[in-house]
Amino acid sequence: MGRNLIIPGGTRTIDARGKYVMPGGIDPHTHFEFEFMGTKTVDDFYQGTKAAVAGGTTMIIDFVIPRTDESLVEAYERYRQMADQKVCCDYALHVAVTSWSPKVKEDMATLVKDHGVGSFKMFMVYTFMLRDPELIETFKACKELGAIAMVHAENGDLVAENTKKLLAAGVTGPEGHEMSRPEEVEAEAVNRVCVIANQVNCPLYIVHVMSRSAAEQVENARKRGVCVFGETLAAAIGTDGTNYLHKCWRHAAGHILSPPLRPDPDTPRVLVNSLAKDNLQVIGSDNCTFNTEQKALGKDDFSKIPNGVNGVEDRMAVLWEKGVHAGIMDPTRFVAVTSTNAAKIFNLYPRKGVIAVGSDADIVVWDPNRKRTISAQTHVQAVDFNIFEGMEVTGVPEYVIVNGRVCVDECEVKAIHGFGKYINADPFGSYVYDMINDKEKIPRGVARTEAEAKRFAEEDAAIAKAKEAAKAAATAAAAARANLNGSIHDSPKIKLKAPTCIPTLPESAVMTPSTKGPRLEGQRNLQDSTFSISEDVEEARRACIRVNNPPGGRSAGGFW
Repeated sequence: MGRNLIIPGGTRTIDARGKYVMPGGIDPHTHFEFEFMGTKTVDDFYQGTKAAVAGGTTMIIDFVIPRTDESLVEAYERYRQMADQKVCCDYALHVAVTSWSPKVKEDMATLVKDHGVGSFKMFMVYTFMLRDPELIETFKACKELGAIAMVHAENGDLVAENTKKLLAAGVTGPEGHEMSRPEEVEAEAVNRVCVIANQVNCPLYIVHVMSRSAAEQVENARKRGVCVFGETLAAAIGTDGTNYLHKCWRHAAGHILSPPLRPDPDTPRVLVNSLAKDNLQVIGSDNCTFNTEQKALGKDDFSKIPNGVNGVEDRMAVLWEKGVHAGIMDPTRFVAVTSTNAAKIFNLYPRKGVIAVGSDADIVVWDPNRKRTISAQTHVQAVDFNIFEGMEVTGVPEYVIVNGRVCVDECEVKAIHGFGKYINADPFGSYVYDMINDKEKIPRGVARTEAEAKRFAEEDAAIAKAKEAAKAAATAAAAARANLNGSIHDSPKIKLKAPTCIPTLPESAVMTPSTKGPRLEGQRNLQDSTFSISEDVEEARRACIRVNNPPGGRSAGGFW
């Protein structure tokens, strides 16, 4: 790296004029030698990484899935034994948490501290799914260890219920796969797991976002400040779910993966736009290949068709065709989503994901004008089917350099068996955990000045002092009452007469018909009247007498 370099004699020079020189690709999602649904993927760590190098990928991150009788550490060691002597490029490992217990938590800590594992994957579907309370615990453990929580997000309970209904209705073919796990079932799980991760404040990575609505949930969560990263697949942008309706059972079954491809033919374009706009951050392959004979295990029941497709070899070419060549994405963004972002998220940067002094010499010389047609007849992978069959792509890796060694030379693959190394992913990567730490710095209480705090402290002290004084006074009063009661008990008891509430009246009090109230004799009740509308008044009624008096009044002289 640099200008005016002194080139040693005998050094080979590659002429890259008119081409792009970029960091080697990083595929963060592969399944080589994976035991699943009663069988094992046909691409092992040699054939799979050789295919990766052929397509411009110089590092893969595979998933350790423990057997039912294995601990996480035992499963990790088994994968290391399978991979170390086979890989053609560097690799790292995620580890799946398929159950929860104190022992699992101990194993997670051991893997992070002693074995360079920086990410753990949880499933919300399949027989080894975790429920919400278990997800909360695994997220808390990931955050405590400085790891990344990865999630396969589908509502497993709804998938199981839908599968039961479809099979009962006689739907057994590959088309039932997508019908059993529709788009909203994926979107609901994505939203739910984003909420859980945000409440725990744990960094989250959603694997294989396959639908428009699921991508929208990731976008919305990021706008709310959730530390979440979204990954889509080469399969999701290179083909679609209309293949499940194909008349050929083998063709339809060959496209089955979970979450499934979506029947909306516009979904691939939407997902490419999401990558271009940073609503999704990474593209993987989820390379999990089963041949035709293995897929036939589910010929009478779509739920038994082994889930998985190819993609590790064609990932970069498909995205270049659908993104850059289509004018949706520029080459810089292409490098970000195929390499740099994954390196940063999983704390491999700047060793990986960039061409710089001190970085590994993983370099691709990309010819943007060269064309090729994808086919199972010519691909490097061991699987006998390719979901991109017949697709012509413009843009191929002409040279691929792995750790300084040319492993693809003018499109000819020269990968070396066992040349790759295991790469540690250290915990608490700054790219991710700076976001987590910044969120925790946000004050959650009411900010108050020092003067206010002092004033409140003084007020609290005064209140406490007043309470103590009141308590002391109450104690003294109680003691005084106790003394008084003691002196009363010592003296002779006086018999008290019980008070009466019956009023006493003089004998001269009379009752008036109008008020029925007491009145002393000789006093006039001005409210008294002889008029009554009551029939039960026994008092004699007074006759009406008309008196005619002369003007000026009645005279006592007897003139009249």
